Amino acid sequence: MADPASYRPAPGSIPDSPGVYRFRDEHGRIIYVGKARSLRARLSSYFQDLSNLHPRTQTMVTTAASAEWTVVSTEVEALQLEYNWIKEFDPRFNIRYRDDKSYPSLAVTLDEQFPRLQVMRGPKKKGVRYFGPYAHAWAIRETLDLLLRVFPARTCSAGVFKRAGQVGRPCLLGYIGKCSAPCVGRVDAETHRQIVEDFCDFMAGQTGPYLRRLEKEMQVAAAAQDYERAARLRDDIKALERAVEKQAVVLGDGTDADVIALAEDPLEAAVQIFYVRGGRVRGQRGWVVDKVEDVSTGDLVEHFLQQLYGGEGGDTWNDSVPREVLVPDLPEDAPAVAAWLRERRGGNVDLRVPQRGEKRALMETVARNAQQALALHKTKRGSDLTTRSVALQEIQEALLLDDAPLRIECYDVSHIQGSDVVASMVVFEDGLARKSEYRRFVVKGLAGRGDTASLYEVISRRFRRHLEQQSDAAAAAADGAVGAGPVTDVPSGIDPETGRPRRFAYPPNLVVVDGGAPQVAAAQQALDALGVTDVALCGLAKRLEEVWLPRDSHPVVLPRTSEGLYLLQRVRDEAHRFAIAHHRQRRSKAMTSSALDGVPGLGETRRTSLIKHFGSLKRLSTATVEEIVEVPGVGRRTAEAVVSALALQTSSGGVAVNTATGEILDQPPVRAEPPVDDSPDREQEDTP
Repeated sequence: MADPASYRPAPGSIPDSPGVYRFRDEHGRIIYVGKARSLRARLSSYFQDLSNLHPRTQTMVTTAASAEWTVVSTEVEALQLEYNWIKEFDPRFNIRYRDDKSYPSLAVTLDEQFPRLQVMRGPKKKGVRYFGPYAHAWAIRETLDLLLRVFPARTCSAGVFKRAGQVGRPCLLGYIGKCSAPCVGRVDAETHRQIVEDFCDFMAGQTGPYLRRLEKEMQVAAAAQDYERAARLRDDIKALERAVEKQAVVLGDGTDADVIALAEDPLEAAVQIFYVRGGRVRGQRGWVVDKVEDVSTGDLVEHFLQQLYGGEGGDTWNDSVPREVLVPDLPEDAPAVAAWLRERRGGNVDLRVPQRGEKRALMETVARNAQQALALHKTKRGSDLTTRSVALQEIQEALLLDDAPLRIECYDVSHIQGSDVVASMVVFEDGLARKSEYRRFVVKGLAGRGDTASLYEVISRRFRRHLEQQSDAAAAAADGAVGAGPVTDVPSGIDPETGRPRRFAYPPNLVVVDGGAPQVAAAQQALDALGVTDVALCGLAKRLEEVWLPRDSHPVVLPRTSEGLYLLQRVRDEAHRFAIAHHRQRRSKAMTSSALDGVPGLGETRRTSLIKHFGSLKRLSTATVEEIVEVPGVGRRTAEAVVSALALQTSSGGVAVNTATGEILDQPPVRAEPPVDDSPDREQEDTP
């Protein structure tokens, strides 16, 4: 792990101008690319105290070994250069959006002599015009089937087209009037291309003029008593109207816009976009992104717009920038992004956040789709049986286990500078959380000795109880075998008195600790002290999501897309959540008692009365003796003792109080120390 101070640029060497900067690791690989309105201000923000940085930013600056920059003249140039370098170098700490699925589009191969209409997935190609993408392929085919009656363009493959020309007979669509059969010369290339261009104009939103033209032709045919043509035109108009009805009008003013919304959590974000053309939703698409850096919603929007509109030709996700781009939050450099979009479009682009009306309502609809997509993404990976099986198999192979870890236990410690130390144990069976098996531990007497000492104690207590329960069950079975009574067939994990599972009866296949090599060493030392050898152990470090094994000097690195890594992250994050919740609960209870503990004459009832009377510890700490005496049951001597105790706590720095709410403030966690040699031999309350 590199010290950022070792490669920090010399003071005054960074220019105060727009530009793009790059961080490289010790092997020279670019790991992060960013742009800045002021390179000096932005780069300086990375070289501050690590405790002030976001954990992911800490990981990036400690992984890097050098920083460099390139000066440009405008912010728009910086935006384009940043996108080009991200696309070229694919830095590991930059945001990269990935499709949550492959969306189909309606493609028109205008680069061929006889253009073809077809449903197409995958990257876009030059010379092909795309409409969509759409959520479902069947919706495209249904609409295309209606439109082929009016626009009988070619839809067959090159092989079918060539074979029909060789035998001199068209395919079935040519016989039923849904293809103009250019393969056998019924229409020439120019006439067929005109049919295709009319189809493209209709799909682009120019429905009104074409419908009016058909109605006029129908009236002319009827006036000329050409009733067969008039009837055919009437049916064509109805087919077009049905196709138009399938695309709901959402914006009455005929707006062309891309509506973008996000749903995010601390680890991932889902993006949804609705393509609105002519006031109608013409397509929908979604992406999911891993948040590998500390980014705001505006930053996510900026990176997304770069990748949405930044490519050239077939590299772009959307080959046209609309007149309006509606987003949930504006990027920090919104004017520069808007100028870049205008340059891409060759005309005016309105980049804004809708505040009210139809567009705001549509934005809320897109946001709901994004939330559902994120929830579906998580539940699909977490609940799918095949995915869970793959995850367990990957963990087994990566950790060289004899069997798949069907029961995984994860431990995490939570405290503030050694106070209110608690730990959590979460259980996953078959890749799913088993919340009835969760346990919480209260760790006392280890203040200032660090996470590793706490882990040592918690692991020792958990497996000591497991061994004791095994011994008790074996002794009970032996007594039943030699006694006069019948031998009851009760599993060792079941309490014969209650019929319920014992609290720590079932051993895990795999123990996971939240941390790196020091935490794993502490847990292994606890297992060795108890003689437990049939339980696998690993640690998951947050820095680079590395998996550490006991007595290994190098970690196991699983691919970021690994289902096994995703399961370990879920287990670790759940243990972290459970530990923090327990710690906050205990700290909340201690807020009103710790500052008043030991005050003569002040018991639990009077403490409660004081807090209830004043409303908060902060108000009580500013109260006078006369104001405290007004509380029923509190005399002057007790009131003076309360004032003295609170004044002593504040002056000694024993309690850091939020002056606005009266809450005790969080303090930075202490650095982990090596594990102690022996575990405290006492039992604390282990509550589920």
